[in-house]
Amino acid sequence: MLDYIPAILEGALLTVAVSLLSLAVSIVLGLLGATAKLSGRRLLTGVATVYTTVVRGVPELVLMLLVFYGGTIGLNALLESLGRAEPVDINPFVAGVLTIGFIYGAYMTETFRGAILAIPRGQMEAAWAFGMGRLQTFVRITLPQMVRYALPGFTNNWLVLIKSTALVSLIGLKDMTFLAKQASAATREPFFFFLFVGALFLIYTSVSLWALRRLNDRYSLGVRRVTSWQG
Repeated sequence: MLDYIPAILEGALLTVAVSLLSLAVSIVLGLLGATAKLSGRRLLTGVATVYTTVVRGVPELVLMLLVFYGGTIGLNALLESLGRAEPVDINPFVAGVLTIGFIYGAYMTETFRGAILAIPRGQMEAAWAFGMGRLQTFVRITLPQMVRYALPGFTNNWLVLIKSTALVSLIGLKDMTFLAKQASAATREPFFFFLFVGALFLIYTSVSLWALRRLNDRYSLGVRRVTSWQG
């Protein structure tokens, strides 16, 4: 059984890569979505609302399969209409990263929107009065404060995102879950291999929690914590 462990560890590195790249995609989409929802423009607000509503209401597995299989069909139909007869297959790694990033971009949208709303609007208005543009105001005024408010929700989204990467095994990506399934089928020892994969996920989430707590402490410096107590 131990012969399969090195391959699973290699798959674990692939899982990390999928997680981090998906996180990057979700952050970009989350910032765009939050900006759209707070823009005050009906079209942008409507598009962002439909995006978050649909994504949060459809199971992740369904979205994964829709993007992978539906995306392949749509891409080939488009290429065929342009005169290219040779079929094209979507890379499972790219499909997995984009799908997971797309899904959690909806959750990040609500996290970032709430964090921005927690910042007193007077600070942004003061920055505009001093001649700062909207982008400069966001980078220098909004973003540093937004991080502190967004970190709790961001942490929850990140932990769930890591675990959802196991879904990419269903589209043929050889991550650690896929390799553990192959090893368990070959040795008929599913408990051992899936317990090992579960332990690796637990390590990932534990390290992430430690790092994000340190980051939260860093951004909470100088902020007075108010606790309630009863005498």
